[in-house]
Amino acid sequence: MCHVIVTCRSMLWTLLSIVVAFAELIAFMSADWLIGKAKTTRSHGEPDNQTRGSSEPHHPTLGIYARCIRNPGVQHVQRETLCGPYAENFGEIASGFWQATAIFLAVGIFILCMVALVSVFTMCVQSIMKKSIFNVCGLLQGIAGLFLILGLILYPAGWGCQKAISYCGHYASAYKPGDCSLGWAFYTAIGGTVLTFVCAVFSAQAEIATSSDKVQEEIEEGKNLICLL
Repeated sequence: MCHVIVTCRSMLWTLLSIVVAFAELIAFMSADWLIGKAKTTRSHGEPDNQTRGSSEPHHPTLGIYARCIRNPGVQHVQRETLCGPYAENFGEIASGFWQATAIFLAVGIFILCMVALVSVFTMCVQSIMKKSIFNVCGLLQGIAGLFLILGLILYPAGWGCQKAISYCGHYASAYKPGDCSLGWAFYTAIGGTVLTFVCAVFSAQAEIATSSDKVQEEIEEGKNLICLL
């Protein structure tokens, strides 16, 4: 018989695990890791005095394997920006450091997604082969966090590649973004990494909450749905 055990700490850990996994995945897929220096595009087909500032500055963005640029020649179309991968395969990623970053982040995110999936079932199943799922998931989240840290450390080392220089100017080099600024995706990845370790620590609290004496007493009383604050 499955005993559904719901506590504030276990639910918070589950929700946080899901949020962290999605945040890291979205950041990895985004092109907003580096925001390039402003470029000016002149509207075509209109006199200079009829455009609202005929030279419209825009900031191209560059991610690990994707980029966003101004769609040339169609400035009057509602969607002016083209976003998509600049690398058709893994070998075309601009820097060897970014290739390593992609590998480490992908492994870390895969682990986080698996933990997020398993965390949903911890309300019903708390152990497998006498091992606490919370403890196992917490350990995996700690390992995932280490992969994420390695990826984030290696990423700035690739700022000296030719692709980054074309976006950030000739002053761009390893750990120096030149004329570029850091985008929301980079900060999201850092924040998600910090929260990954928070999840790893909090998993122990979730384990304590679901194995408390109060829970055991209610299980012995024959209750199948146990909700505790």
